[in-house]
Formats: sequence, C-alpha cells, structure tokens
Amino acid sequence: MVGLVAAAAQGGAAGVPMLGMLKYAVLPIAKVFVVCFTGFLMASKPVGVLKPSGRKLLNRLVFSLLLPCLIFAQLGRAITIEKMLEWWFIPVNIVLGAVSASLIGLAVAWIIRPPYPYFKFTITHIGIGNIGNIPLVLISALCRDQSNPFGDSNKCTQDGNAYLSFGQCMLAPPSGETFDSSDEEKEKLPIKAPENTTSGVTKYSSSAHENADKEGPLFSTQEDQIMIPIKCMFRFLKKQQLLQPPIIASVLAITLGVVPFFKNLILTDDAPLFFLTDGCLILGQAMIPCILLSVGGSLVDGPGEGSKRLGVRTTVAIIFARLVLVPIAGVGIVSFVDKLGFIPKGDKMFKFVLLMQHSMPTSVLSGAVANLRGCGKESAAILFWVHVFAVFSLSGWIILYLTMLF
Repeated sequence: MVGLVAAAAQGGAAGVPMLGMLKYAVLPIAKVFVVCFTGFLMASKPVGVLKPSGRKLLNRLVFSLLLPCLIFAQLGRAITIEKMLEWWFIPVNIVLGAVSASLIGLAVAWIIRPPYPYFKFTITHIGIGNIGNIPLVLISALCRDQSNPFGDSNKCTQDGNAYLSFGQCMLAPPSGETFDSSDEEKEKLPIKAPENTTSGVTKYSSSAHENADKEGPLFSTQEDQIMIPIKCMFRFLKKQQLLQPPIIASVLAITLGVVPFFKNLILTDDAPLFFLTDGCLILGQAMIPCILLSVGGSLVDGPGEGSKRLGVRTTVAIIFARLVLVPIAGVGIVSFVDKLGFIPKGDKMFKFVLLMQHSMPTSVLSGAVANLRGCGKESAAILFWVHVFAVFSLSGWIILYLTMLF
C-alpha cells in the first residue's frame, strides 16, 4: 500500500499539483457539508421545519421521482450499444465490491467478537455501501468546477452520472428509508377485529368467493385469459422488488438510448420531444439538494442509545473497516482489472467511478435490514458515525484516486 501511495504521488506531481488535488478533493466535500449542515439546522429543535415525517416524504420523493428522472435523462443520453459493451464491468464491480466488503466484514466480526446479536449486523454494515446517491452528489459537485481535472464540466457530469446510473439497477435503495428509528413498527401492528365482525366477514367473503367461482367461467373472455399471465408476471416482479422506480428508469433509458430512432426522437438536444428529457433533467437536478437536506436532518438526534449497546470496540471496527479496509480492497480490484484490460483505455472518469464505488460509507439499505431484526437504533448510531468520519476519509481517498489518474 505504501508503494501504491508513493507511485500515486509521483503521478500527481507529474500532472496536476498536489495543492490542486487537495482543492478538487476538499471542495466537493465542503459543498456537501454545507447543504447537509443546512438540513441539520432545519431539523434542529429551535427551527423544527424538517421533522422525521418530512424527511421520510422527502426521501420518498427522491426515490420515486427525482432519482429516476436523473437516471433516465443522464443514462439515456449517454448510452449506446457500443458503450454498453464497454461498461459491462460497472455492475460486476458492484458485485465484487459487495462480496469483498462482506468477506472483510466477516473477518472483522471474527476478530473483534461483537456482542452476540450483532455478529451479522457487523458484516452487513461493512458489506453494504452507498453506491447511488452519495457518488452522484460528489461527482456533480466535483464536475461543477470549470477547472476540474476531467475537462468539460457538462461532459464530466453526464459521463459520471451515466456510469453511476448504469449500476443503479444492481442495488436500488428502499423507498422512504432514513436514519431515523421511528415508531414505524407500531403502524405495522395488526388491528384485532371483534369476533363477530371477523366471522361475518369470513362468511361473506367465502360465500362471495363461491359465487365468483360459479359465475367466473360464464363471464370469462379471451382478453381475461390474456391478462391473467400478465397480471401474474406483474405481481412476481413487484414481489421481487424489480419494479422500483430507479430500476424502471434504468431499463427505460437503456431501451430508448440504444435505439437510434427513439434517441433522436426524445433524448438528443435537437430532438422533437427533447422537452420531455429537459423536464427530467430539471427534476433530476433537484435530487442532490433534497437528499443532502434529508441526510443532514437525519443526523440531528446524534447516535442515541445505539452506540452504548454496540460498544466502542464494535463501532470503531465497523467504521475503520468500511472507510479504510474496503477502499484498499477496492483499489486492488480495480488495479488488477485495469491490468487485464477490462477498463476502457483513456477514460479516467470511468476508473474514478469504479474506485469511488468502493469508498462510500454504509448504505441506508443496511438500516432497513437491521430494522427487520430489531436493531434500528444500533444501525442509526453506525450510520451517524460512519457518515461523520466519511467527510475525512472521502477527502483522502479522492486525493489518492486523482493522483493515481493524473
């Protein structure tokens, strides 16, 4: 690792000065911090504008509308059949990253021996990284600077977002998830109905079902026979979480983007229906401030009781493994694949995106998994500390990646 850092430093000295690298690494993080801190202030008790219910609605808006619009517009404009063949390693990189991070999590869990309920918890929070929202935010902030090392600001943003959007379908976030461990479980508790009501409903439903069975064949048509398999497939896809808005947007963008007729009709700048894509671009630009405001607001309550239950040793081990050990493994994976020739030559943004996917803090998706196992408060504590320390770790990793590339 020392040799790799030294080689990277020599490469940076030959290209962009180290002071410039520091600027490009720190400024995007500083921009993200300013917006997150604004969300923190809006959610604080003296202001009280961005409450937990509001943050949840904001996350749902991002997940259901803003993020899909950004994915469709950026990915659809950049994708071609030739580029799809070049980009095949992006989803593979995500899978390899998840596998390597999970193996690191398993090793860390065996070494530190966390309290009994938190063994799998440790593996999950090390193994699942945020490959969607935060990389999009950082690359957009980096490319916004006209003097960024990747060249033209618009091309930098479009390429970076397209590469990240291409991998979105691998791990779409759950709708409306936040860091907050609220009382959602109370809302999910079943309501016990009176016995007489239940029996009445049962009798009515059973009799109605029998009548439907008797009358069904009399009113069935050929259209109904065609729609039944379609409805069954729709239910299957919905059950398997394959109909999430980001996945639908990715599939739609790829489908329209690789067909020249549809691309020239909708996605290019001089297309007759470009106003649709332009509207998606406008909505997509709102994704970044909304998600950052939500993240900042989610940190207002601090780590809470979860840190005490986990203990300092387990908390520090998860943070160190996720922010230090996993990126080191990612550098090894990307460097090895680059030597094999699987990464497009000369496309530095492509390689930068691959490296950044290994450097992200723990995903909110791990909090959703933890909530199902009754560890919501502990997960909220880990997410809080990981995102706090990620401000410093991401700056260091961006400096290293830029010196490696330039």
